[in-house]
Amino acid sequence: MAQSLESKQKEQNFDHYPLKANNIAGAQHIDMTRPAIGIDLGGSHATIAVIKEDQILGSRHVSLDSAQPLRPALNVFAEAIGNLLAEFHIDAADCEGLAVGFCGLADARIGRVVSTNQKYEDAPSIDFNAWCKQEFGLRFAIENDARMALLGERHAGAARGCDDVVMITLGTGIGGAAMISGKLLRGKHAQAGCLGGHLPAKVGGRACTCGAIGCLEAEASGWSLPFLAHEWPGFSASKLAGHGNINFKLLFEAAEEGDRVGIEVLDYCLKVWATGTVGLIHAYDPERIVIGGGVMRSAAVILPYIQTYVKQHAWTPWGKVEIVAAQLGNDAGLFGAIPLLTGNV
Repeated sequence: MAQSLESKQKEQNFDHYPLKANNIAGAQHIDMTRPAIGIDLGGSHATIAVIKEDQILGSRHVSLDSAQPLRPALNVFAEAIGNLLAEFHIDAADCEGLAVGFCGLADARIGRVVSTNQKYEDAPSIDFNAWCKQEFGLRFAIENDARMALLGERHAGAARGCDDVVMITLGTGIGGAAMISGKLLRGKHAQAGCLGGHLPAKVGGRACTCGAIGCLEAEASGWSLPFLAHEWPGFSASKLAGHGNINFKLLFEAAEEGDRVGIEVLDYCLKVWATGTVGLIHAYDPERIVIGGGVMRSAAVILPYIQTYVKQHAWTPWGKVEIVAAQLGNDAGLFGAIPLLTGNV
């Protein structure tokens, strides 16, 4: 199938297709007992899966380099999808569609990537809808990966049954998404609600990859943690100093072992996350906050801290915001394919 796709690419440039609405919202009577195809596209890998209701039938993982163009990877995606469908004896025509969660700004209304922040720089020029129709004959949908994770958690995880919810993901970066009255917050330029990690946390703070200064992500994320730790007073005498690659696993271990720098850096990160959570509550008025991402392996430490901080500092006279851990892990974005394809979000 990959060879077939390559030959088709030589014959036809997908990107001359006119921009037009993807008509996701037009599919109001979809039978979602039929399977959907989901692609969770991250900076270092992609996961391709076939999803049916609240179950992943099967998946494939593909290593990628976000510094390289994305277009050649379409061949790999097509081959992986073909293999999955064959393994489960599913015809593409029997699927409801293909949905992608992208690690950047994407506009579901036109089915295009809007901005990449230095990842897969050719993505905005690719007409995924044309590729999907030509290769599989299916409807296509694309959305920001944090929004997809929120959709997935609402479909089958920690946000189920909640129409006013904010998702925060703590990992290499900090992601976010907001849903109000059962609808994703997107905004005119497709960037509303999904830039929670780029809200300001510190005046005069560290430069962020987005171009701003002192973002939540620039102060307390996986990529900024090594800078934060090395700049901390007393770092050279810390247990962290002996490690070339400082990550949150090491930070939590150092803090647990009583390392002073580890304790102080962790406390700073917790305060950044908690402060950001209050900001998101004040901005979007959710009834529930769902926190996911790889850092939440230490949820037993993170959740009580944020819950206590929010109780003390959030202005919510109507009541208490629930703050819970995500339930679906790395699969959340894949489950988001189903609600995105129904057009009800």
